[in-house]
Amino acid sequence: MATAQKAENQDGKVRTTVLDEIPVLTAEIQELYCLDEIPWIIGVSWGKDSSTVLQLVWNAIAALPKEKRTKTIHVITTDTKVENPIVSAWVRKSLQQLKSAAHKQQMPVEPHLLQPVIQDTFWVNLIGKGYPAPRNQFRWCTQRLKINPANHFIREMVRANGETILVLGTRKAESSKRAATMEKHQMRRVRDRLSPNGSLLNSLIYTPIEDWSNNDVWIYLNQCDNPWGGSNKELFNIYRGATADNECPLVVDTSTPSCGDSRFGCWVCTLVSQDKSMQAMIQNDEEKEWMQPLLDIRNELDAEDDRDRRDFRRIWGDVQLFERNKDGEKSVEPIPGPYTKYWREHWLRRVLEAQTQIRHTAPQSMRDITLLAPEELSEIRRIWLEQKHEFDDSLPRIYKEVTGEEFQDPRPGADYSLLGSDEWAVLEEICEGDAMHLELMAKLLDTERQFRKMARRVGIYDALEKCFDTSSRSQEEAIKNAYLKRDLKTAAAQGDVEKVKQLTLGDFVVADKATDVTSEQVEVKSEPFVDSTDQPSAAKPKTWANVKFGTGER
Repeated sequence: MATAQKAENQDGKVRTTVLDEIPVLTAEIQELYCLDEIPWIIGVSWGKDSSTVLQLVWNAIAALPKEKRTKTIHVITTDTKVENPIVSAWVRKSLQQLKSAAHKQQMPVEPHLLQPVIQDTFWVNLIGKGYPAPRNQFRWCTQRLKINPANHFIREMVRANGETILVLGTRKAESSKRAATMEKHQMRRVRDRLSPNGSLLNSLIYTPIEDWSNNDVWIYLNQCDNPWGGSNKELFNIYRGATADNECPLVVDTSTPSCGDSRFGCWVCTLVSQDKSMQAMIQNDEEKEWMQPLLDIRNELDAEDDRDRRDFRRIWGDVQLFERNKDGEKSVEPIPGPYTKYWREHWLRRVLEAQTQIRHTAPQSMRDITLLAPEELSEIRRIWLEQKHEFDDSLPRIYKEVTGEEFQDPRPGADYSLLGSDEWAVLEEICEGDAMHLELMAKLLDTERQFRKMARRVGIYDALEKCFDTSSRSQEEAIKNAYLKRDLKTAAAQGDVEKVKQLTLGDFVVADKATDVTSEQVEVKSEPFVDSTDQPSAAKPKTWANVKFGTGER
């Protein structure tokens, strides 16, 4: 352990650094570790904060006698499959070093690389299902890519051991929101230094550097050697390379910026206005220019208005309206849904093109990069075929056009189908450019195909009816119907009977007073209703079908 550095202020008083706190913090970690048999889980991203916590814990446990190192410390890292490639390579290298050092030094440390299930990966949701690029109003990625894999692992540990302690590198200085959250949990502590986990039962949280600043973290990493053979200097250079001016100055006062503010995450992230870290990496280092295709895709995804790329219906097929307030002007508009078939195929092509280009231009150590794994491509293909009913099966064709190779689908029986691109072409010709007609016919044909081999075709009529519910109206008719439903619901909620009758009668209600429908006429009673198109003597029973559609004997 490095010795504490001291300096003198202008008034002659001794100023200490964070290193003076290390002995006390080490004793605290050792005490908590030896206190019980509850397993520890350290969540690391291999950035500066989590690396600091892992190093502190490692050094503290290494100082214990071997007979006291009885409790396994699980180190978990989540690979979202869309991490910044430079950071991803650093993470995998660090995990390998950690595993090797733990074995050699007889440390009770066990690393785990977690990944989201295939159905939850970024590209399966965006290209397969058509989810739009994430926004703060629809932040669908974080839960699927990061939280779910970690929570699943923690729940399994709780199930096996009854309880667990999660060690994190979160700090109050990161943001005011983070500080408020941490202070709220601290007030509910049932044990010293251990806070309850708000989302997982029987899981306590330990945050050893919660009061440290950015500078404290960098002072510790720069002054204390990495105990598992990693390089804190390399980590420092990664952060430095991700700042716009390529400098990480010595911080001497609060006005001096720190490279520790650099943020690393998914290269596809559209929750920020710009990916400054990747831009800076490309700008600062010619050897990293090969990442430009990734940045281009990310910027193309981050369109300010992508309504022209998306369906007018939500993903389940209904038109949903929302009230928009822009510059004081209120309007009711349809909520755009998933990306259309054209744009889903476009993103597939763009990602495969980037993958192919990078494998030719990247440094030798990065040429095995995979942006879209075969399992993800297979799941995207399955969604397009079975859920979207797009039996033209365009994925293998696009894959071969971009890569020059045949797509080998790992899913058994994936290449067997009664309908294919030839049938799709015939259907397009029959529908003569009517997109909704094409969609409806494709859904009906493919739904029948899916039920074809079932011994009991239970549910086929419901499935066919759903096809009509979602695809039988044109865009204009579907939106008009959505407004009608909204107005009817509003009128019913307000108790406006006349408005409900007017909307329900639809085209039957006319402006001419002579043929206007009064409340007495539409009441369902025994009195006969006389259609104006019939003779007065041709009285018929009054029904809603007569009223709404003007049906009668012909």
